[in-house]
Amino acid sequence: MSEEEKIERPQTADDGPPEENIPEDISAPRSEINTEPLNDSTDTMEVHKHPHHVTHKKKWGEYVIEFLMLFLAVFLGFLAENLREHQVEKEREKQYIESLIADLKSDQDVLAKHIIHVTAGLSMMDSMINILNTPSEIAENTGRLYFFARLAPRLNPLTTNNRTFEQLKNSGNFRLIRNINISNKIMAYYEKFPLIQLLESINETEFTEYKKAASKVFVPAVFLKMEGKNDEIRRTSENPPLRSTDNESLQELSAFAVYMHGTKKGVLGNDEAIKIAGAELIEYLQKEYHLE
Repeated sequence: MSEEEKIERPQTADDGPPEENIPEDISAPRSEINTEPLNDSTDTMEVHKHPHHVTHKKKWGEYVIEFLMLFLAVFLGFLAENLREHQVEKEREKQYIESLIADLKSDQDVLAKHIIHVTAGLSMMDSMINILNTPSEIAENTGRLYFFARLAPRLNPLTTNNRTFEQLKNSGNFRLIRNINISNKIMAYYEKFPLIQLLESINETEFTEYKKAASKVFVPAVFLKMEGKNDEIRRTSENPPLRSTDNESLQELSAFAVYMHGTKKGVLGNDEAIKIAGAELIEYLQKEYHLE
């Protein structure tokens, strides 16, 4: 085709858009220019395509290690909690023992005073029984008889401090004392007191009968004159007459005085035994728990 034909030929629709609207690098060969049309659907699929990851399958040894680590963590937590609880209970045990020692020391003072009281009562009861059983001495010693008859039968109840022991027993905290020997010694000490309470009950029964016998021998008005302030009994310097000097009445009074004397001796013996046991228990507990 000649140059004239190229110029004169009109452009048709089949020829496509004019090439002058398409920029191209005239310096580059046409073979290097990508003239392929873009495939939108293909590109979209390639962008959203994810590679297939194969899940790692654990070996049985790894499961064992994980189990052991979990078990060890739980076990160590249990040990730590158990140790903390043990320390708390050990501290509570020490506090209870300190409180118990304070009670025992209080008992030592109470027992010492009670022993003096019972011993004085026994001494007066001895003198009273001797006079009643010696008719020739009665007339000259009626003042002493009135005094002894009023004071000798008295027996103050032994009131000790068992607050800590009762708290340990009733609250179930006796379990805090892990040493069975310590627990047994504490129990043995407090098991001595019921016998004294029994003897005190017997003394009350005997005292009731004693007062019936004494009412036959002594004049009540004389007893009233002997009373002072704060329940004090004053000894008269005179020898006031007795209501009755009948030997039968005197022997009946003497018999009940003997009964009460025997009961008081039982109380005194137990007082002394408990006091010794208490002192030994204090020393033992202080040594075991390193207390001063």
